[in-house]
Amino acid sequence: MIIVLKPSATKKQVDHVIERVKQLGLKPMVSRGTERTIIGVIGPEDILRVKNLEVVEGVEQVMPVLQPYRMVSKEFKPKSTVVNVKGVKIGGKKLAIMAGPDSVETYDMVMNTAKAVKRCGASILRGGAFKPRTSPYSFQGLREEGMRILHEIGQKTQMPVITEMVDTRDIDLFEKYADVIQIGARNMHNFELLKVVGKSKKPVLLKRGLAATIDEFLLAAEYIVSQGNFNVILCERGIRTFEPKTRFTLDVSAVPVIKKLSHLPVVIDPSHASGTWEYVAPLARAGIAVGADGLIMEVHPNPEEALCDGPHSLTFKNFKTLMQGVTKVAEAVGRTV
Repeated sequence: MIIVLKPSATKKQVDHVIERVKQLGLKPMVSRGTERTIIGVIGPEDILRVKNLEVVEGVEQVMPVLQPYRMVSKEFKPKSTVVNVKGVKIGGKKLAIMAGPDSVETYDMVMNTAKAVKRCGASILRGGAFKPRTSPYSFQGLREEGMRILHEIGQKTQMPVITEMVDTRDIDLFEKYADVIQIGARNMHNFELLKVVGKSKKPVLLKRGLAATIDEFLLAAEYIVSQGNFNVILCERGIRTFEPKTRFTLDVSAVPVIKKLSHLPVVIDPSHASGTWEYVAPLARAGIAVGADGLIMEVHPNPEEALCDGPHSLTFKNFKTLMQGVTKVAEAVGRTV
């Protein structure tokens, strides 16, 4: 259920409604907008149907949420969310470009990549320290050492850093070193992990699962938001279909669909979707054309020697060319890079 307060509602009235909701054994989630405050209520809706809160002073309307996901729906918050990461806004007019190596390999490699992608317009540095790989024999990442490298380079280049978390026990490391916590596609349904990052104050980038529907994707985001963390960024990174010509099938239609259903920002990952560097640029342009709020891509100084995902990593030259094309598409749809 959603409790919509009147524009004239005072802080005292808002606090009274919140306290009343708690007294009923329900959990209030407050969204304060520029014009009015909305309180989402988590718990058995039958309680609110019996208890008439519309007579409480300051309350304008009590209404049900029709979607199974409540806090991430546009019914709860009609205005789009803009996630602020150290001054980099994700969800506004300016596109957020996240780029860097798939894996943190060495200090020099990451530093050279960070400088190169920043020159081309990237605003957030990505890099993997913990690598959940399909094969147990594949490179698993530098772990804490990789996070220290990423954090130090992020500070020196003045770029926020995003890296993937795979284990609930590592939350303290991510609180210390990361600016954005990434939840990968394989962990979209790891509900305990979603709850842990939901209790964090760090922004979270949630990737869509390999075979997840849009509703399942949004319900996964609901796990995070229901714990109190509204700084969630959704990422469409391709889903598994019958087509073998690309690593996954990038569902560009998911972007406008999600934007109709949810207030959360959406970015595209054309690298993992394609599996081949030649397709990354056209998929990136397509993502921006349909309304994505940004891109997350893999860039490496020498993809031939990359320890992970070299085939779809861009060279510095190819990344520069991609950014030139993305800039033109962004201008055509009223966005900036």
